Amino acid sequence: MRPIRLDMAGFTVFRDETTVDFTDADFFALVGPTGSGKSTVLDAICFALYGTVPRWGGTRGLANALAPSAAEARVRLVFESAGARYVATRVVRRDSRGNVKTANAGLQLMPAGFDVTKLDTGLSPEDLGEVVAGTPAEMDEAVLEAVGLPYEQFTSCVLLPQGQFADFLHAKPATRQQILVNLLGLGVYEEVQKRATARAAQAEAKLEAVDQLLAGLTDVDDDALARATAQADRMRELAAAVSDAVPELEAARATARDAAAALDALDAELAVLGAVRAPDGIAEVARAVTTARAEAEAAARAVSLAEEREEKLRGELAAAGDESALRRQLDAYAEREKVAGQVETVRAAMEAAEAEHEAAAEALAQARAAAERAEEELAAAFRAHEEAKATDQAMALRAHLIDGAPCPVCEQVVTDVPAVPAGSAVARAVEAGKAARAASEAAKRVVQERDAAAREVDRVLLRVRTEHDGLRSRLAELDDRLAGAPTADSLRERLAEHARLRRALDEAAAGVRAGREAARRARGTLDTAEERMRASWRRFDGTRDGLARFGPPAADRDDVAAAWAALADWAGAEARRRETERSGLAAAVAEAEQAATAVAERIAGILTDAGLPATDDPVRAATVAVERAEADRRRLVERREQAAELREQRAGHERAAQVARALAGHLRANNFERWLLAEALDLLVDGASRILRELSGGQYDLVHDKGEFFVVDHHDAGLRRGVRTLSGGETFQASLALALALSEQLAGMSTTAASLESIVLDEGFGTLDAATLDTVAATLENLAARGDRMVGVVTHVPALAERIPVRFEVRKDARSARVERVGR
Repeated sequence: MRPIRLDMAGFTVFRDETTVDFTDADFFALVGPTGSGKSTVLDAICFALYGTVPRWGGTRGLANALAPSAAEARVRLVFESAGARYVATRVVRRDSRGNVKTANAGLQLMPAGFDVTKLDTGLSPEDLGEVVAGTPAEMDEAVLEAVGLPYEQFTSCVLLPQGQFADFLHAKPATRQQILVNLLGLGVYEEVQKRATARAAQAEAKLEAVDQLLAGLTDVDDDALARATAQADRMRELAAAVSDAVPELEAARATARDAAAALDALDAELAVLGAVRAPDGIAEVARAVTTARAEAEAAARAVSLAEEREEKLRGELAAAGDESALRRQLDAYAEREKVAGQVETVRAAMEAAEAEHEAAAEALAQARAAAERAEEELAAAFRAHEEAKATDQAMALRAHLIDGAPCPVCEQVVTDVPAVPAGSAVARAVEAGKAARAASEAAKRVVQERDAAAREVDRVLLRVRTEHDGLRSRLAELDDRLAGAPTADSLRERLAEHARLRRALDEAAAGVRAGREAARRARGTLDTAEERMRASWRRFDGTRDGLARFGPPAADRDDVAAAWAALADWAGAEARRRETERSGLAAAVAEAEQAATAVAERIAGILTDAGLPATDDPVRAATVAVERAEADRRRLVERREQAAELREQRAGHERAAQVARALAGHLRANNFERWLLAEALDLLVDGASRILRELSGGQYDLVHDKGEFFVVDHHDAGLRRGVRTLSGGETFQASLALALALSEQLAGMSTTAASLESIVLDEGFGTLDAATLDTVAATLENLAARGDRMVGVVTHVPALAERIPVRFEVRKDARSARVERVGR
């Protein structure tokens, strides 16, 4: 088996779709950090073929195939075996209850020359070739036929699990013997011994059961058969005698049945005629109908009167005019009175606002005049100030001096500005100017305030005038609406009449409803009385129809009580007439029953003489007796035949028990298994020695003595020493030689044609030193150079990986693992 391509999706750490292309990878390495998923690649190959993985512990670990939180895992392996190319596919799904099951499994034989790169184009399963297996159950046999190895041998010859590589080399003889038993399938002989013992026990149990059956078949001799035959003959004669007497019994019983039927018919007629009587209270039924009809008619007349009064009141109310229009006119009168009062109030407010407006305008004019005078005084003060400055230039210059600043004329620093002399014209002018400016500003503020007050009064006056105009307009509208309308008092009187008529109408409507309810109750009472009358006539008609065969008289349909009385009188007369006929019929019944009893007693005597109990069905009893006698005879014959067959079976079971016991005895001593193990170990050591000699450059041969392994060192004068004295690299070579020899031997002992075209070592190399690691690398290179199989290793040691031409680097992130091929 040689892998070509591996596709994974949702498989353990490979959540995303991942492809590993092994094309032309004769010597490759799976490299990457610990836990990245290197061994998982080998798990996927094993799972695609066999549906399980060694480290899962069997098929019950199927849930391990799914990536965390994944609902489906898919694995597809394209591989070559014995020159043919196959594709194996397995799909695992988790259902809604959390159970993990294989949803699909199949093996297909691909067409010759099929290009595996076409798998990336999304081919359908039908395009991949002939279906060899389509279910998980079919896969086991199909894979065994294609690969040539069962699961246990495949994981010992092709995929060598991590940690078990050197176990066989260093194992104790007993442990190694058990490993060979497991790997070579020699446990089958122990299973054969167990099955032989079980079959012997089963044969002896069957022999004992046959003996018990034969012990119960002792009364099957010739005398018993003769007695059974004579009994059958007697029962046939009995059946003939009974058959002859039964027709007479049937005739007598028929006569008795006819007489009894005539008597029963007469008694039935008497019962029917005697049951005819008028129902209780039939006279009151007619009176109740008459009373109820009168009450219903009176109630109907009362309803008509009430409805007439209601209609009259509705007409009067309609003639009184539209109540809503009257109320709207009365509301208009009320609104006009209200609006007139509002007009007077607004007129007074408007007059007050106009007076206030005139006062505000007068105050504003006075304020503007005062402001003009203040402006004139300020201008006069300014002119006086200019005149004073022209008269006193020094004082004018002083106004521009500042303590500590240079003089604008001489540019000398002025330490202290001289004080203004008392009585200076300039000082008086400055003071006058200040006073005039303050007066002017005050006058301006007064103008602004009075101007704002005047504008506010204007707004108030405008609002009051607008409101006054609106009220006058509304008052004119109301006058137009009320022109020609009745007075308010007249409107109130008409509305009061409306209210009175409406109350009267409500009372009339209530009277109509009450009358209708009374009429409904009266009609119900009448219906009930009439239904009782109809029920009485139905009962009468039913009774009379039941008497139709007797010819009852015609009924008076106008008076139910009279009709019932006439029918009851007629039925009594008919019953008395039939009573006179009954005595004769009763005597005939008794005579017929006596005759039938005599015949039945004669038949019972025939049965008693034959030893059978009396029964109401003598024919069936005789027939059963005949069948029982015949069955006893047939059963006796069958038991005689059964005894003969059991004696033949006993001889066969006895022979089977002897053969099974002999086979179990031969296999119990394990001599045959020990001989097979010794032969297998010789072949294994010879093959491993040949391979080790080739791998070690002719230095070592492998031998065994009493189950222990030794090496013969030809570089040390043929010294023989234990395998535990080998170095790490030498141990790897010896273990590899044993593994290769073991795979070849397993293939030779396989029941099918095994195809060992590849070997993959999942072994940790991290503990080897540099020299040993170099030896291991050289050994693997030599093994790959032989060219008879694909060689693969799983390692995270860079020094080893670098020496291998093709490397598949496995990386893992938080979501999924990935595989990338590097090298040629």
